[in-house]
Amino acid sequence: MKVLVVDDEKDITALVAYHLEREGIRVLQAHDGLQALDLVKRERPNLLILDLMLPQMSGLDVCRRLRKEPETSRLPILMLTAKAEETDKVLGLELGGDDYLTKPFGPRELVARVKALIRRSEEAPADEVVKAGALEIDLGRYTVSIRRRTVELTSKEFDLLKALILAKGRALTREYLLDRVWGYERASEIESRTVDVHVRRLREKLGAEAKRIVTVKNVGYRFAQDA
Repeated sequence: MKVLVVDDEKDITALVAYHLEREGIRVLQAHDGLQALDLVKRERPNLLILDLMLPQMSGLDVCRRLRKEPETSRLPILMLTAKAEETDKVLGLELGGDDYLTKPFGPRELVARVKALIRRSEEAPADEVVKAGALEIDLGRYTVSIRRRTVELTSKEFDLLKALILAKGRALTREYLLDRVWGYERASEIESRTVDVHVRRLREKLGAEAKRIVTVKNVGYRFAQDA
């Protein structure tokens, strides 16, 4: 297991590395955006811990670049930053971040978030193809297409869609989705917002088929295969 930690503060990368290495995780370190992109390409980490405020290239630009490349479009990204405003968090999630943790952070929570993201990314996929209208989802190959045109989703967008599909029409709460897709419980206010942000991005990418992701008032979301 290999994690790349990117932060211009070397004491932060050293701290993160210390706690992750105690869990048997190999840690690589980078201290600017360009170095991060180079290491991702050369080392193929299983997860990226990314600060937003970086020299050479910002963390947001790094995230944007990685999401555009097929080989890194599903790389789990945990954003770690001192920018705690909700608008900053939402922007990071909209650009493709899978989770968000603000400084100062608790080492136990950091380790739990990392393990959850890795666990979700390694989970064995269901061997099933689901068709709904013009939408076709291959749960085994992690592909989505509309009228045979590929729809590019991030790992969390696909996992969210998959969880809704496997519920077979049942409404799923935001808390359930946080546990099922993101892998941790006791969601804070911003973490609940995480689900809504990903649903909005997913709907945008699905176009006319977005109607299949139905908002259930005061509950959460469900997938309507026959909509």
